[in-house]
Amino acid sequence: MELAQRDNRVIHILADSGTGYDEMFRRNFPNQIYNFGISEENMVAAAAGMAAEGRIPFVYTAGAFLAYRSLEFIRDDICFQNLNVKVVGMGSGLAWSSLGPTHHTTEDVAMLRAIPGLMILSPATPRQTAECAEAAYRHQGPVYIKIGMNHEKEFYPSDYQMEVGKNEILREGGSISIFVTGSILEEADQAAERLEAEGIRVNLVNAVSVKPFDRANVLEMAARTRMFFTVEEHNVYGGLGSIIAEILAEEGLGVRLRRIGLQDCFAAGYGTHKSVRAENGLDAEGIYRKIKEYMGNE
Repeated sequence: MELAQRDNRVIHILADSGTGYDEMFRRNFPNQIYNFGISEENMVAAAAGMAAEGRIPFVYTAGAFLAYRSLEFIRDDICFQNLNVKVVGMGSGLAWSSLGPTHHTTEDVAMLRAIPGLMILSPATPRQTAECAEAAYRHQGPVYIKIGMNHEKEFYPSDYQMEVGKNEILREGGSISIFVTGSILEEADQAAERLEAEGIRVNLVNAVSVKPFDRANVLEMAARTRMFFTVEEHNVYGGLGSIIAEILAEEGLGVRLRRIGLQDCFAAGYGTHKSVRAENGLDAEGIYRKIKEYMGNE
C-alpha cells in the first residue's frame, strides 16, 4: 500500500486470496488492483502485459499456484522478456499445513532459480518481508519473493535495512555454521540456542537473497569452520543446500556439508504448521537432533 501510494504504476494483482488487506487496498487504490480469480496463468500473463506498458505489477497468491501452475508463464512471458513483474508467493514451505502437499511450496527454489534473470528473495520475518518488497520495487526486472504466513518471529530492529545479495549473520563465533532461509529461521535459531547451551557455538547465517547468492559469505564461513549445515523448508535437492554445495565444490573447499530439509519426498501429515514441521523433523527439536547426529557421526 505504501508503494502504491508513492507510485501509481504499482499494481496489486491477486487470485481470490480474499483477505481484509486486499479489501483495504481496494478501498484506497481502486484503480490499482485486479482480482483474476483462480486463473493464475492468465494473471501472470496479464501482469507481463501491464509491465510492457510501464506498470509495476505485484502478482500475489499461494506460492504453489505461482511456482508450479504458472511456471511456463513466469519463464516465457516475464523472464524471457525481462519484464518488470514482481511475483509474490505466500505460504512458503509447509505453511499451508492443513491442506497437504498440493499446497506446500517445497520445490519452488529448485525450479525458479534455473530461470535466467529472475531475482529470488526469501524473507524470514515481517520487517524483512517489507524490505524485500521495497527491494523488488527498486529492482528493474523480474523478482520472485516467497513469504510465510504464520506470525513469524521478528529478529530485526525497526530501522533494519536489507541488502540484496548479502547474507546476514545472526550468531557468530561458532565451531559450526548453519545456513537457513525463510520463515524456518525461528526453528533454526531455537536449535542453535540449545546447541550453545551445551557448549557448541554456532554461526547462524540467514540467506534472504537466494539469487543472487552471497558467495563471498560462504567462503568467509568456510575459513572459520569446517562443518556446514543448511536448514530449509524445501526439498534438499535444488534449494539452499544445493546452492552452497555448488559453491563449495566449485571452490574446492574441504568443508563437510549436511543438508536438513525434505529428503527428496513430499511432506507427511496434516495439521498446524508447527505439528507438520515436527512430523517431518523440521521443528527446532528435529533440527537440533539432526545436527547432533551428524556431528556425532563426524
